[in-house]
Amino acid sequence: MPLGSIRPSPLVEQATEHLREQITQGEWPVGTRLPGENALAKTLGVGRSTVREALRALAGAGLVQARQGSGVYVIAAEPAEDWPARLRRAAITDVYEVRAIVETQAARLAAQRRTEEDVAALEAALAARVRASEGDDAAFVAADIDLHAAVVAAARNPVLSDLFAEFAPVLKEGLIDLVEMLSLRERDPNTGHGTHAALVAAIRDGDADAAGTILQNELDQTLARLHSRRL
Repeated sequence: MPLGSIRPSPLVEQATEHLREQITQGEWPVGTRLPGENALAKTLGVGRSTVREALRALAGAGLVQARQGSGVYVIAAEPAEDWPARLRRAAITDVYEVRAIVETQAARLAAQRRTEEDVAALEAALAARVRASEGDDAAFVAADIDLHAAVVAAARNPVLSDLFAEFAPVLKEGLIDLVEMLSLRERDPNTGHGTHAALVAAIRDGDADAAGTILQNELDQTLARLHSRRL
């Protein structure tokens, strides 16, 4: 597939896509050194700055790598799988193990850093979980995850919040399956309420050790159930 001139807008996106196609279709095999910026700019009909940004995007996708004093080389024929895609492909048990590590520490930090607004948000989320117990499994699981998200938010660390947000869709799917398979809400529609109420109380009272222990125990129990069902 020969390179051709591209439309003037949006330049970087178009240049990136054209170069990506050359790589994924085998025109530039792995190990090949790409033409220089001037040559690419001339062939694509764009400026060097546009080519430079396109190459950065390809590097971010794991397709090319710049080597000091040598040039830019193709290092993969397919883009690297992004984080959300890896999470969707991962076993729920693997995701849950990482969740336990992240969220237990978040609970400890939340107890140390929570504000009045955080406590209010936690109590509101706990109440919403109670109300959701009157609905179906999907609504209940969603409310449960919202409460855990409020715990992470109270840790006052935006990286933790972003990381939990990436986990949430995978967790929701796995937990709905678990609740349905084990009929966890058949006898107690608001299953786990006591544990979650104790968690909110520990964070409100500033007891980091209790918050971490409560959450760790709860997540360990759920993880054991997931392992038992091989999810």
